Amino acid sequence: MTDPVEVTRDDSPIVLGLPHTGTYVPPEIQTKLNVRGRALTDTDWHIHTLYDGLLSGATTVRASFHRYVIDANRDPSGVSLYPGQNTTTLVPLTDFDGNGIWDQPPSDVEIAERLAAFHAPYHAALMGEMERVRAIHGIAVLYDCHSIRSTIPYLFDGVLPDMNLGTNNGTTCAPEIEAAAHEFAASSPYSTVLNGRFKGGWTTRHYGRPAEGLHAIQMELAQSTYLTTERPPWSYDDRKADRLRRWLFDILDAVQDTALELAS
Repeated sequence: MTDPVEVTRDDSPIVLGLPHTGTYVPPEIQTKLNVRGRALTDTDWHIHTLYDGLLSGATTVRASFHRYVIDANRDPSGVSLYPGQNTTTLVPLTDFDGNGIWDQPPSDVEIAERLAAFHAPYHAALMGEMERVRAIHGIAVLYDCHSIRSTIPYLFDGVLPDMNLGTNNGTTCAPEIEAAAHEFAASSPYSTVLNGRFKGGWTTRHYGRPAEGLHAIQMELAQSTYLTTERPPWSYDDRKADRLRRWLFDILDAVQDTALELAS
């Protein structure tokens, strides 16, 4: 069985969370998905490649399993992130377009098994790395890396901005960290919003405890910013990605500098 989490450890106060780039689906689960589900459309395609080596010293924690197995960015209790709005659940029953993805939806017992086998190890690793870098610096910042198609009527109206920063309305990180990320994102050529449709998922909200020296911010990128097109085969566009990486580095570097200043 593939390890549910991959960790690359370093000594910066920045921890990059990668909950949705994995494509591993155990065979016994894959056989229960329908054709639409097996396409894995809602992957954060190539996000681990986009951020690879971007900020020297950053630790990365990556889920290897696909979000259709279980979503590492959902509350393990099953509580909705966005009450009253369309979203997907702990184990999604539909894709982002509202279409069913299972021939045999998981039972409560199966969901509990997946929580133990996939969701819990990912978050144990993530919490461990946050605590480790906080012990070094007195502060740790989770920068949760995401992407999504820019047009999904089931989830949001119109076209999504290129860069979507989420801090759950300023509660998950120090205001200085939020301001640093937003300033550099807003100064880029990419359209940017702070706490718009994506305010930060369960991971951001769970780990963002500024009073404890744990800070969290989510970046949801429109996939049009670095993919050739937002449809199969979801090809990574080197030209687009290189342009975007320059600005992502500035954002991460500013967040890191601000974190170290706060800890000094």
